Amino acid sequence: MPIYAYRCSACGHEKEVLQKISAEPLSTCPACNTESFSKQITAAGFQLKGSGWYATDFKGGASSTGSSSASSSESAAAPAACGASCACH
Repeated sequence: MPIYAYRCSACGHEKEVLQKISAEPLSTCPACNTESFSKQITAAGFQLKGSGWYATDFKGGASSTGSSSASSSESAAAPAACGASCACH
């Protein structure tokens, strides 16, 4: 469930609330009981960087060098009937 940030425009009270996506937004401020409580737009709480899901995926050089040597030997053994300029090599 996502966490939504709310702010009261009357008294300035701020609160983060854990709610279902399908739940109706809150409208009554818990501090001053007015109908001026509204959702705020906030930044995402996570970032996806790089080519993998985890920061530890393929960090070492050993696993990447083994696969590159295998692919270079495969490309050397492949027939050059298409001129070796296509995507199959």
